[in-house]
Amino acid sequence: MRVLIVGAPNDEIATAIEIAVRQGAVLRHLVSPEAALDELCAGRGADLVLIDVAADIARLIRALAAERIFVPVVAYGVRTDARAAVAAVRAGAREFLPLPPDPELIAAILAAVGDERRELVFEDPAMRELLGVARQIAPSEASVLITGESGTGKEVVARYLHRHSRRAERAFVSVNCAAIPENLLESELFGHEKGAFTGATARRIGKFEEASGGTLLLDEISEMDPRLQAKLLRAVQEREIDRVGGGRPIKVDIRLIATSNRDLEAEVAAGRFREDLLFRLNVVNLHLPPLRERPADLEPLCAHFAAKYAKANGAPLRPFSQLALARLRQQPWKGNVRELENCVHRAVLLASGDEIGPEAIVPPGAMSSRAREPAGAMALVGRTVADVERDLILETLQHTLGNRTHAATILGISIRTLRNKLRQYGAEGVPVPRPSGALVDSLAARA
Repeated sequence: MRVLIVGAPNDEIATAIEIAVRQGAVLRHLVSPEAALDELCAGRGADLVLIDVAADIARLIRALAAERIFVPVVAYGVRTDARAAVAAVRAGAREFLPLPPDPELIAAILAAVGDERRELVFEDPAMRELLGVARQIAPSEASVLITGESGTGKEVVARYLHRHSRRAERAFVSVNCAAIPENLLESELFGHEKGAFTGATARRIGKFEEASGGTLLLDEISEMDPRLQAKLLRAVQEREIDRVGGGRPIKVDIRLIATSNRDLEAEVAAGRFREDLLFRLNVVNLHLPPLRERPADLEPLCAHFAAKYAKANGAPLRPFSQLALARLRQQPWKGNVRELENCVHRAVLLASGDEIGPEAIVPPGAMSSRAREPAGAMALVGRTVADVERDLILETLQHTLGNRTHAATILGISIRTLRNKLRQYGAEGVPVPRPSGALVDSLAARA
């Protein structure tokens, strides 16, 4: 993950940078928001901007929006600066990172934006066969379409192709077509010239130019508007693009990979996807089987995620018991590897003893300790959904000793949703467990 740090150097942010680097982030440090904007406009992209809470965050976010640059912004500052933290979030920052840094919180923020360095873990013959084909075609320049259900690991395979290509030493640039608003996606892909539209105060280099010489991944390409599909088709055919407001074509040298969780032939038939673009993208198709069709991958994936989250949370490394593995094998895994990863993360947090037992295998939203007995379920009758939800959230928070990140993971909700709920409960006069000394987890109560 590429992280841009914006702010004056100091010992505490240096420690945070050191932690982020250990967790696989690639960082650049700039002193001012103006320098950061110039850097992003010049095509030296970032997946996350970390900015000092003392800087003019609102101005930077407005400038990014005006230049149609889509990048999440997270503020950082000392724990005691609650007012500035709240102001930063209200200005548009996604999160607030308190200093001195908490390795667990940094890991959670990086994971929320997107983990670029996910490893390929597999044992199943179906995956072994697919990756054999991927390894064979990786050195070519052919466009590749990777299909499969959500959560199967399409982006992980795309990065595998890049690592084994002749472009491995050059940039790998990923664009999530589903996550970027339609009015921003054209500039994100193709860039724009100064004055191309209101707010375009500088030339902006798009992802095609940023990836030139390397690999460009268009993630969930089926979500792209048909108007943009026509412009993309020309870029794929001619290997040249036009910046928005530009007067001449620009040559680009990219290897293109696209992913989709939809049936693109059905999308073509429905008129939502261009057939000629599908032909251009689908030179080689790699279809990832869902987790339920690759049973031999379940146990090695569980071991991998258990080790990962034990390290991230400072928990002991425990093996899964045979009963726990049996329970995992019974699950349908509609969310595939992503769902399994979340389940294992919860199990690492809930487990006790020398092994991870079946009592730690709980679905999102389940009670934190164990499944309710039928008689307990009957006790829910006559209560409102809001009351049951409140008790579930507060009981889970008690279990995690007030740790919001752990509680959100167990509940299967985002940290922002959890904080909004806790703010509501506090306003209603309900006591909310608070972790000692963690400003970021008490912002909602102080806002």
